[in-house]
Amino acid sequence: MAGLGGLGHLAVKMAVSLGADTSVISRSPGKAGDARELGAQGLIVSTAPEQMADARDRFDVVIDTISAPHDLGPYLRLVAMDGTLSHLGHLGPVTVETTDLLVGRKKLSSAGSGGRLATAAMLEYCGEHGITADIELLPSTRVNEALDRLRRNDVRYRFVLDMSDLD
Repeated sequence: MAGLGGLGHLAVKMAVSLGADTSVISRSPGKAGDARELGAQGLIVSTAPEQMADARDRFDVVIDTISAPHDLGPYLRLVAMDGTLSHLGHLGPVTVETTDLLVGRKKLSSAGSGGRLATAAMLEYCGEHGITADIELLPSTRVNEALDRLRRNDVRYRFVLDMSDLD
């Protein structure tokens, strides 16, 4: 799992519940505790070249939930022969070196909404397995604080604004 934010933490929870051997790839070594609490077996620090080299060709699937533009090459190099990098986080243009796909017959995929039936099935699965988003609840009067903290990447993992203070 590349990225441990709002989408990534849910992806970790889902992967663990499905029995996958799950590791988190993050720029921040400080996320190791969070990764373990969510059920991941390990953390690979993407800014540590030796850790990235040790993990080369290790994973059948890497789910990329990173929301900012970034180079896909380092994550493709973690994918094993015939494996897949599933790019879900960033919604803008990407550039891929063809060699990163050719060496190891790797695939790049993405996914949009599965539609109403698939979404309903996913929500039912999450309900049965107790999978929920970790949130920080703030009164709506603190919306500017929430936006400032979002810009600073200072949220664990989702903000929810309580609108009951509007009456």
